[in-house]
Amino acid sequence: MSLNQPENLQAMESPRSICHVVAVPYPGRGHVNPMMNLCKLLCSKTPNIVISFVVTEEWLGFISSDDKPANVRFRTIPNVIPSELDRANNFPAFIAAVLTKMEAPFEELLDRLELPVAAIIADTYVAWTVQVGQRRSIPVASLWTMSASVFSIFHHFNLLVQNHHFPADLSVEQGNDRVDYIPGHTPICLADLPTILYGSGRQVLHHVLDCVSSVPKAQYLLFTSVYELEFQVIDVFKANLPFLVYAIGPSIPYLDLKQPFSTTSLNGPDYLQWLDLQPRGSVLYVSLGSFLSISAAQMDEIVAGVQDSGVRYLWVSRGDSSRFKDCCGSQGVVVPWCDQLRVLCHSSVGGFWSHCGFNSTLEAVYAGVPMLTFPIFMDQNPNSKQIVEDWKVGWRVKKNKVGEGEHLVSREEIAELVRRFMDFESKEQMEMRKRARKVGETCQKAIAKGGSTDINLDAFIKDIFERHHH
Repeated sequence: MSLNQPENLQAMESPRSICHVVAVPYPGRGHVNPMMNLCKLLCSKTPNIVISFVVTEEWLGFISSDDKPANVRFRTIPNVIPSELDRANNFPAFIAAVLTKMEAPFEELLDRLELPVAAIIADTYVAWTVQVGQRRSIPVASLWTMSASVFSIFHHFNLLVQNHHFPADLSVEQGNDRVDYIPGHTPICLADLPTILYGSGRQVLHHVLDCVSSVPKAQYLLFTSVYELEFQVIDVFKANLPFLVYAIGPSIPYLDLKQPFSTTSLNGPDYLQWLDLQPRGSVLYVSLGSFLSISAAQMDEIVAGVQDSGVRYLWVSRGDSSRFKDCCGSQGVVVPWCDQLRVLCHSSVGGFWSHCGFNSTLEAVYAGVPMLTFPIFMDQNPNSKQIVEDWKVGWRVKKNKVGEGEHLVSREEIAELVRRFMDFESKEQMEMRKRARKVGETCQKAIAKGGSTDINLDAFIKDIFERHHH
């Protein structure tokens, strides 16, 4: 059956009591996943919600076999943007296409949907949805899939731009200068600001600030973060934005953890079975994205450094695995993919070497696992700062600096750092583990009955139902 054809809704209650929501993620893995996790949460709360999840035909190919609730139906628009497989080659052009090419086919899709639309939940980076909602009198909830702190940084710089006070360019020499005037923030080094605020990143900055400035025209702002983790920043927005602001995180697949996991694996030796055999808290989980994000020279140092540390590791390598050919065995396992949240929640895992994308950060925080931070791009620098300075549940692998170029961290430095980080006999590490567990408990409380996320999800659902049936 075509995914855009009307479907039989008789199994559900009358269309009058059904609330039909259209979800529009930004076409990137770090955005599609939290949007789907939010949709799963909404469906777990009420059987009377039907969600049309809108992706390009290419993206449908990536996710069509993923588990999802029956009440979530995929709807497609044509491939009007550059392919996911080479978007990294020209990121500014990709963002520009998302902001200009998707709106018309999306409106055509809306005209074909069989149920009236009660609300649109759209990633903040598909900002044109706000205008579509205005034209059609459909309320729009803007879903911000980075940290609330990063939203507030962009919001602040957007105000500076509007008032013509935006700094020219941030230079390498200023890396450790601190900015202490962003509402709700502890002072932040310039080097910890999102990378698009300096150097070549500025090519996409105006697109991002345009998206951020569309948010006040929406009817809701949803954060994938947890209120208690960022309450100072979220409270500033609750006080100053003219609509409802809800933290509904962590938007990670914790509902899936309740499902038993098949222990048969196509990835050779099964990594979960291997983890079962390791001592408690002894394994460093390493996930560095693809090898494209850091130089081959730095990658070689990291592989050698982790090896030389003698620490056990589970390493996700999506790219060329040839550099691991001499280095596996009893000390480590290398896999092309893993169920990351399940791995982080495994009792054998005691640390996570991460790029600090926000979804990975939330998963580590939820699992109560300390982090070695190795940020590369965009919001990863401020996420690293939150992990290390604000929550105090991680260490930095590399020193801060602003701008282009890479300071190589040597294998000797890495081996020493990893050894110290995974030494849980040391008082410092015992304290960090304790803090990480405490932050994890904060997340668990938020999603439990009566917690902040639970209450916010209920309030959001109630509000869209009432608006729709008013």
